[in-house]
Amino acid sequence: MNKQPLVSVLMTVYNREKYIAEAIDSVLASTYKNFELIIVDDGSKDNSVNLGRSFSENDDRVKVYINENNLGDYPNRNQAASYAKGKYIKYVDADDMIYPHGLELLVYYMEQYPDAGYGLCSLPQDKARIFPFQLSTTDAYKRHYFEQHLFYKAPLSSIIRKSAFEDVGRFSGKQHLGDFEMWHVLSQKYPVVLMPHGIVWYREHDDQQMNDNRTDPYVPFKYILAAEELLNSDKCPLMDEDKSRAIKKVRKQQAVSILSAAKHHSIAKAMEMKKACSLNYIDIIKNKLG
Repeated sequence: MNKQPLVSVLMTVYNREKYIAEAIDSVLASTYKNFELIIVDDGSKDNSVNLGRSFSENDDRVKVYINENNLGDYPNRNQAASYAKGKYIKYVDADDMIYPHGLELLVYYMEQYPDAGYGLCSLPQDKARIFPFQLSTTDAYKRHYFEQHLFYKAPLSSIIRKSAFEDVGRFSGKQHLGDFEMWHVLSQKYPVVLMPHGIVWYREHDDQQMNDNRTDPYVPFKYILAAEELLNSDKCPLMDEDKSRAIKKVRKQQAVSILSAAKHHSIAKAMEMKKACSLNYIDIIKNKLG
């Protein structure tokens, strides 16, 4: 009997015929063998489904599903997770890749910390400790808000204990910031394991939704709005003093973003952003000067 825990590799697909074969190949080349690869197509108009099926015909670990209706990014990630049988779920998008040793390292690191709900990799080197190491719920928040950003990681850079993923209710479905929100929510209840670079490979190309971050200032602004909402939650693990300090920092970021939008985009875009947050004009000026 295979004593290695089963890993469910989840690959959500929408019009990725240019990249999907490389993505699948990277998973099948894994040195870690006890995995299932679940491919869920979200209504592709290209040859993505046929390419996925060509692999499933030769490897029974590969399973291909097709949604009846287009669900969108994060709802489709939830759909893929609903098919998963593994102890861990590992997202590898159809335009990304994982190194051959990637699954093996991710599982090895997670198994050392049985209380952890998830792990994040592709992180800058820590100045004081060698990876892997675990952060408590409070320390994860402190690291993100006061040391270096931790929660700005794509699903590719994560491995999640499936029971923890189900416990927190899966992704909310919010466009663009579902992963940012998920790491906050998981860290309200579970420790996180921090891991190094060299496990996954993130492809950059013109068809990615994240390109919106570069063209529309409201998209990255949504992350800052979400941060304030999550910090104000009763489930936030920070003590009152640290919570207040983090919220003050976030509101300053909001002010700077609004002023930047007015300067580099348009007054209309800046007004749209200001309307979405609790800051008034005086707050913006004070935050900018402070």
